Amino acid sequence: MRLAELQAAGRHPQLPLRVTLADGAGAAELRLDSLLRVLPGQRYVGAGEWRGRKVLAKLLVGGKAARHFQRELEGARLLAAQGLTTPALLADGLQEGEGGWLLFDYLDAAQSLGDAWRAVEAQAPLGDAQQAVLGEALAAIGELHAKGLWQADLHLDNLLRHAGRLYLIDGGGVRAETPGQPLSRQKVLENLGVFFAQLPALLDPFLEELLVHYLLANGEHALPLEALQKEIAKVRRWRVRDLLRKVGRDCSLFSVVRGPCRLFAARRSEAETMAPLLADADRLIAAGHVYKDGGAATVARVEANGRTLIIKRYNIKGWVHWLKRFWRPSRAWASWREGNRLEFLGIATARPLAMLERRWCWLRGRAYLITDYLGGQDIIARFKPCLDMPDGAVSPPEAELAALDRLFSTLIRERISHGDLKGHNLFWQAHEQGGEWALIDLDAMRKHHSQVSFARAYARDRARFLRNWPQDSGLYRLLEQRIPRLGDAAGA
Repeated sequence: MRLAELQAAGRHPQLPLRVTLADGAGAAELRLDSLLRVLPGQRYVGAGEWRGRKVLAKLLVGGKAARHFQRELEGARLLAAQGLTTPALLADGLQEGEGGWLLFDYLDAAQSLGDAWRAVEAQAPLGDAQQAVLGEALAAIGELHAKGLWQADLHLDNLLRHAGRLYLIDGGGVRAETPGQPLSRQKVLENLGVFFAQLPALLDPFLEELLVHYLLANGEHALPLEALQKEIAKVRRWRVRDLLRKVGRDCSLFSVVRGPCRLFAARRSEAETMAPLLADADRLIAAGHVYKDGGAATVARVEANGRTLIIKRYNIKGWVHWLKRFWRPSRAWASWREGNRLEFLGIATARPLAMLERRWCWLRGRAYLITDYLGGQDIIARFKPCLDMPDGAVSPPEAELAALDRLFSTLIRERISHGDLKGHNLFWQAHEQGGEWALIDLDAMRKHHSQVSFARAYARDRARFLRNWPQDSGLYRLLEQRIPRLGDAAGA
């Protein structure tokens, strides 16, 4: 295969992939045995063999190949020139009309810090294991900044552990201010904002403690905490907006098909499995355990492909209802979008897997949503023993109350209202670190841009939540005191 032919190879080219490349030593065949990243028609990254040596190959094709090749090459050379630990560039080339390629030394059995973090992220915030991973990353970032470089695409997967050393990879995102001289404070703050914005907000109270690891490697500048927090908040807002754009388009994360007869969206890893389930959703619902069968929606637990799933069908009750619904995004789409938002923000929810809108000449009709099944009890069942005992004799476990505190504080921080915060929409999810409350039924969930608008919606959520229990009960009084108010502070 010629390099230019990759442009039409699609997302899943047949492996092994054999591409003829030529450098100063002449032409040779690159064999790719696995693909690590694919951007169809633009970029193919994989592991394979070149002249008897195992390599990591980056193949760049399409109209932007030359520009991307130069960025990758310059970044790799910058890292090497400053003596930073990075895989050796073994060969490279740019062929007009074909594309560009870079071959790096393959780090066998390397582990990304991203994988290391995912193994410990469910642990208590900044325990020893988390501190070890993040401290290692921040020390490497500090060393990078001390050399006048920064990584525009800074994340834990671009740091690899191998043979007792930490390697910086992905030269395409490496930029330089003044090579060999420490990065300016503003660039440091911006780049650290990118790094910390990808971590759970639960770690924000530990920023100062984490910065110690960075300052030991690069103590050139004092780093004002408030300025760093502003950068983190700015990047987080951008990342959420970017995700919400992606949930509605075909990309590496999501598979999306839009047409006059349907809108289908799914996690790319789930698309092949979910598509036939949505095509047969009505039969699966009828054969499953139906929790709710109302005019507006039907909810059922189903078994499919060895998995337990929830399918929610958003019904059209009649012509009048259809006339009210066909012109605006379906409630399935709203739940799909908000479910992905919550997961991204670290708020527990039933993981959205796929959705389908049936359409007629683009006009919306019946819609479906598939999510993971959440076990556990809802908060009404969970707190029922507190009502069965004499007043004040028993209160909910402190771990569950603390988890409730965290949930409400996160909703307040993100200005998110649920819209129907009844007890049956909060489920307890136990895990090694205690547990958390998961939100379901996200049809009416909303992200507010105005504090006044949010305060009003939050007051309604709070009132609806408290109505789950009798006002004269000790449980009601406990929760009424514990759940924060916003009305007075926001002027609502």
